Amino acid sequence: MFKRNKKTASKSGPAQEAKKGLHMTRIFHAPPELLFDIFTQGEHMPNWWGPRGFKTTVISQSLQPGGSIHYMQEAPNGGIMWGKFNYREIEAPHKFVYTNSFADAEGNRIRAPFSKDWPLEILNTITFEPHENGTKLVLHGLPEDAKKGERRVFEALMDNVRQGMNGTFELLDEYLEQVQKKE
Repeated sequence: MFKRNKKTASKSGPAQEAKKGLHMTRIFHAPPELLFDIFTQGEHMPNWWGPRGFKTTVISQSLQPGGSIHYMQEAPNGGIMWGKFNYREIEAPHKFVYTNSFADAEGNRIRAPFSKDWPLEILNTITFEPHENGTKLVLHGLPEDAKKGERRVFEALMDNVRQGMNGTFELLDEYLEQVQKKE
């Protein structure tokens, strides 16, 4: 959780924008190298990415700065959503920076199906730090090039995003346990 300075809360600019956004920290019982690989390698994504019960299919991936991963998620009721990560920085096994957006079947960025005012792209920075017998993952997500109304919607729905990411991280924990049992 972050604290907002009342004197600067109404001001805009890079310093104030950096204070906003989604911040999450979680400890995983796996070494940074393994967690980084599972987080960035498309073949692992179907085993943990998304809400429980959804089926994720990776359509394409080019894991390099300027590359992307395009994926599809099918809900238990048959509904389909597409998503895309565009990679900015990949510093194995310490840092991963990407934008994520909703997409169509061809990988074109589209508006979120649940809100015309959801930001088109979210810039995510994830760091992987050694921590006792595992890794401390720190995620920071912030709308990119968002209009005032889009930032407001993001902030209003941030608890939902946090809840969704916690569910995804639970699936990641389960998958990490399976992978480590095989080693």
